[in-house]
Amino acid sequence: MHKKPLLVLLLLLLRVIAPQQLWAEDGYRLWQRYNLVQDAAKLAAYRQLIGELIITGDSPTIAAARKELQTGLSGLLGQTVMVSKEPGQAQVLVAGTPASSALIKNAGIADRLKPLGDEGYLLLTTQQNGRSYTYIAANTDIGVLYGSFHFLRLLQTNQDISKLSLSSAPKIQHRVLNHWDNLDRTVERGYAGFSLWDWHRLPDYIDQRYIDYARANASVGINGTVLTNVNANALVLTDDYIAKVAALAGAFRPYGLKVYLTARFSAPIELGGLKTADPLEPQVQAWWKAKSDEIYKAIPDFGGFLVKANSEGQPGPQNYGRNHAEGANMLADAVAPHGGIVMWRAFVYDDKEPDDRAKQAYNEFKPLDGTFRDNVLVQVKNGAIDFQPREPFHPLFGAMPKTPLMMEFQITQEYLGQGTSLAYLSPMYKETLDADTYAKGKGSTVAKDIDGNLHKHQLTGIAGVANIGTDRNWTGHHFGQANWYSFGRLAWNHTLSSEEIADEWVRMTFTNTASFVKPVKDIMLASHETVVNYMTPLGLHHIMAWDHHYGPGPWIKNKHRADWTSVYYHKADENGIGFDRTKTGSNAVAQYFPPVAKQYGNLKQVPEKYLLWFHHVDWNYKVKSGRTLWEELCYRYSDGVKGVQQMQQTWESMQEQVDEERFQHVKTFLSIQEKEARWWRDACLLYFQTFSKRPIPKDLEQPTHTLEHYMRLDPKFVPGI
Repeated sequence: MHKKPLLVLLLLLLRVIAPQQLWAEDGYRLWQRYNLVQDAAKLAAYRQLIGELIITGDSPTIAAARKELQTGLSGLLGQTVMVSKEPGQAQVLVAGTPASSALIKNAGIADRLKPLGDEGYLLLTTQQNGRSYTYIAANTDIGVLYGSFHFLRLLQTNQDISKLSLSSAPKIQHRVLNHWDNLDRTVERGYAGFSLWDWHRLPDYIDQRYIDYARANASVGINGTVLTNVNANALVLTDDYIAKVAALAGAFRPYGLKVYLTARFSAPIELGGLKTADPLEPQVQAWWKAKSDEIYKAIPDFGGFLVKANSEGQPGPQNYGRNHAEGANMLADAVAPHGGIVMWRAFVYDDKEPDDRAKQAYNEFKPLDGTFRDNVLVQVKNGAIDFQPREPFHPLFGAMPKTPLMMEFQITQEYLGQGTSLAYLSPMYKETLDADTYAKGKGSTVAKDIDGNLHKHQLTGIAGVANIGTDRNWTGHHFGQANWYSFGRLAWNHTLSSEEIADEWVRMTFTNTASFVKPVKDIMLASHETVVNYMTPLGLHHIMAWDHHYGPGPWIKNKHRADWTSVYYHKADENGIGFDRTKTGSNAVAQYFPPVAKQYGNLKQVPEKYLLWFHHVDWNYKVKSGRTLWEELCYRYSDGVKGVQQMQQTWESMQEQVDEERFQHVKTFLSIQEKEARWWRDACLLYFQTFSKRPIPKDLEQPTHTLEHYMRLDPKFVPGI
């Protein structure tokens, strides 16, 4: 007769003492694990400061914030935090807006809230009548939710909350994920399973995964998601799909996550039965206006359209002799009455092969500056080619003062080892964001262009091509989660350092133990450079395998377009290697502002990381290390392999400090990455050696196979093509 009460007591005890043991560590919870704080002193302090929770308001967003705080605090503190309407005897955590909370309205913080806008928040600890009050205050409900996530992050990372006085507001308005998801649930360049969107079960069934997806995005401040591939399918604009999209929008709405769709430019022909999609034809304009009205009737807060046009075979305004601005403006006019925007991609190249593909976007878009509607963002990739392991910043940044430019980063690792390689991408993002365009003199960074400060734009945006799929851990590689996280954190605040973001993510995702945090952070911070070294050192680019982009293929040639081959970009011959983009070559450097052009165009001044991007360099040229270019290439490739081996050694030493499931997962993937690093090194050096005619230095590990062996390799199971 006593067994049942004892069992209940035991279960309650397990929840209080070790809630983390009730969860499988399979990565599903991402950085939102909310496990019991292990530092006894911190735990005691948190419990003392958070005796009860007062969060007022009845909106779905406040309900989401209330649930998140209750779940997070109970897990982190190992005890239930009571939700009250009025202060009792305990120390109080208050969350809300001046409109919903008398406590916040009367706290005397109106002046501090005013500059924070619609999404910002204030975290503040005060003493009143001998009691501690901790405020999560904002002007709007979504600000309260964002502030709640920040507060939980402080607890997760063992920060002092006894004297809080911090405010935060996003530096960029539209912070958007681009899903390259097809309607058949395949994902182009996706390496974490299939598409999250189960169109068959929608709109009737809302998977919990959709809610958790929205929670994760809100926790880092992402406020938009483009559900469909930029290589668009017009079917998503039909009635049935609009109803399904509306169901997703409803699930995401409490978390401040707007939905967007990709618009196939030829949809008036394919769906509307028109004979043309000419953007200047009144019947085409009327079709898009009616379609937009239909979408907004179903989804009142629909964000707008993302468009890929006249690129890689996609239809667009140039099919009718019109320019990109005329195409974008037609769609912009259709969504403008509803407050929608158009994100028009600048990644363009047509069937006419240019003298240098790196120049084409600038050549097409720079002359159109000032001709786009006010609700159009031109979405520009971080570099001028195509998400390569390393690229100098795109010359369009800073060059279109009358047009708001939207950054497009790739979170999925299409050219960075795909779903099995550890490559922490925040350093790559920061390299671009911190680059100086010199558009208005020194200090005119890319970040200041996209956040509107450089040219005083109100409409601002940043996009990341998502790495999310149906894999249980969301991103394929556990460390791929860090790239989703870091994109969101930088989209909110691009002044954060890569080290700060890595520190947060490691602590929230694994543990706060210093002996784990520091070495794992070191792995992450070095990983991007490691991958660049074994793939494309010294400014090499676009030397991957054909079509699937998996593995090395510097020998790729004789395709139907030269600029879809590798030899077009590395131009290796008996004299040297590299693409001459100076005055003696394509003169792509002239697209940059003079101080940048002067640096990049000078062989002695160009940063070595971009050396072969801008110069065709003699094999015997002496680089900064004192080695010849050929020797340096050999050592850089070798350093890449050694870098992965160092990651393996460090991770191996972490076994006792991480759960077995995630330890083995990462260990196995690092083993795969080490094999791939050797493959890249050996294949590339053997191929380039056919031109250099020089030996690989004897102190370096020599290739284990012949060049012919590597050229015959044909991976048959690569996803995401």
